Amino acid sequence: MTVTIFLGALLAPMALGVPIAFALIISGVALMMYLDLFDAQIVAQNVLNGADSFPLMAVPFFLLAGEVMNTGGLSRRIVNLAMAMVGHIRGGLGFVAIFAACILSSLSGSAVADAAALGALLYPMMVKSGHDPARTGGLLASASIIGPIIPPSIGFILYGVIGGVSITKLFLAGIVPGLMIAAALCITWLIVARKEQFALPPRQSGAVRFKAFVDSIWALMLPVIIIVGLKFGVFTPTEAGVVAAVYSLFVAMVIYRELPPAKLFGVFVSAAKITSVVMFLVACAAVSAWLVTVADVPGELVSLLEPLMDNQTLLLLAIMALVVVVGTAMDMTPTILIMTPVLIPVIKEAGIDPVYFGVLFIINNSIGLITPPVGTVLNVICGVSKLNMEQLMKGVMPFLIAELIVLLLLILFPQIVTVPVALMGH
Repeated sequence: MTVTIFLGALLAPMALGVPIAFALIISGVALMMYLDLFDAQIVAQNVLNGADSFPLMAVPFFLLAGEVMNTGGLSRRIVNLAMAMVGHIRGGLGFVAIFAACILSSLSGSAVADAAALGALLYPMMVKSGHDPARTGGLLASASIIGPIIPPSIGFILYGVIGGVSITKLFLAGIVPGLMIAAALCITWLIVARKEQFALPPRQSGAVRFKAFVDSIWALMLPVIIIVGLKFGVFTPTEAGVVAAVYSLFVAMVIYRELPPAKLFGVFVSAAKITSVVMFLVACAAVSAWLVTVADVPGELVSLLEPLMDNQTLLLLAIMALVVVVGTAMDMTPTILIMTPVLIPVIKEAGIDPVYFGVLFIINNSIGLITPPVGTVLNVICGVSKLNMEQLMKGVMPFLIAELIVLLLLILFPQIVTVPVALMGH
């Protein structure tokens, strides 16, 4: 009964168009009234405590870094480097998109920021060279979701804070799966683009490639600084966000000089707007998360999943199928905030490593960004490309299937995630 009340009080307001943050508070209040615990002070206290978290300070800084990279020329230089290296091979612009997405993901940690950069820079170029518009948009959308998987990742930060899981371990665990998704996209692109007739960019000389590399070296240094700093304990993931923001500001304003002081205020305002949405969601989710614990919703879920608790693979398949369905109707951040406190006790009861589960969970939520009707990344690419959602979905489908196959492989072979983290000494 508790689960029914929680879901009903959450989904009914959302169906009526109530913003998700307020729907979270309503679901928490509904549970409080059912348990005869209603107290407005408890609601207010949990909202304040929800946002009062040191690790969450990384979110605004990584979001700021992403805004600076797109405005200050770092993203453009990454794309130019990818063009110089692989743009000349057959289907090379598609590989440029995937290659650039991997590098951009190690800079911003945001799929939406990466989608905006890749869409604006590469979509016109790919369509002009003869690539199918829908397929091009589908590839760019699918490549953008590597952003929350390869560290730094805002999704991992939220999951780690709510679930009490090491964010550093999550960051390190996301590297190999992120590269696997990139490889799957490359293979899929080779298959779907082989019959297209398109113009190939000329092969660049060694001098041009070297110049592109030198021009982007300052941008490429950022992921190296973050990964090395986390690996050797120089800074925490929260401090890594500050490093990313300060470093990107320095490079954009002093080295590349493409971010004049006059534009700085607009960049800060844009990052602050996105941060306020994320943090308000986190604060409101704390109310329902506290009530979920008090009402023992995870305990009821464990009882429902009792037949699968002895088989980790079947349990993960069932949970991932549930998350895929939820991802079609809900954005990534609220899905993490709502489902993490419910699922963490379940997977611990089943003996599943929370770090390994976190990687699967964030990949699944990332895939939700390219599933309609809510898919945020789809909406970004639609805006950039002027395609409608139906056209874009046809283009994204082969790549979506490839990413789901990678998720299935990670469920069947958990060593892909756990072994690299163990080798890194964490």
